[in-house]
Amino acid sequence: MSTGEHEAGEQHVRDTVRRHTHTRAFTEAEDVNSAVLSDPGVQEARERVEAAETEMGTELVARLQPFQDRYDQAVAAGDADGLAGLCAGKHGRWGRICVLPEGHETSMEEPHWGRNGEGRPIAWVGSAPDDW
Repeated sequence: MSTGEHEAGEQHVRDTVRRHTHTRAFTEAEDVNSAVLSDPGVQEARERVEAAETEMGTELVARLQPFQDRYDQAVAAGDADGLAGLCAGKHGRWGRICVLPEGHETSMEEPHWGRNGEGRPIAWVGSAPDDW
């Protein structure tokens, strides 16, 4: 076996071990997340947070609905300019997209606001990436 072939074989082994380690770490993290999220205390806290977010979102409808209407119109029309400048705050995994303008947290002093996956008004603080 030549030196180049030997080095290529070693690199293949390193790559395989790296992929396996990466996959195993993600699997273990998912197992831990599932265990934590299934805890009754965590579920109760999640339900309380969701109820508060829904209540706050409903309270803000009268003032913030025009932003949802503009968002819906821009999406329906495929209007990229109408969507530009919107807040980047979202919880994509839960179907939340903030329909307020970028910087609203400081300029308008409003939490993120939009609709949840079921179409109910919701307000929240903080953000998470789509794949979180």
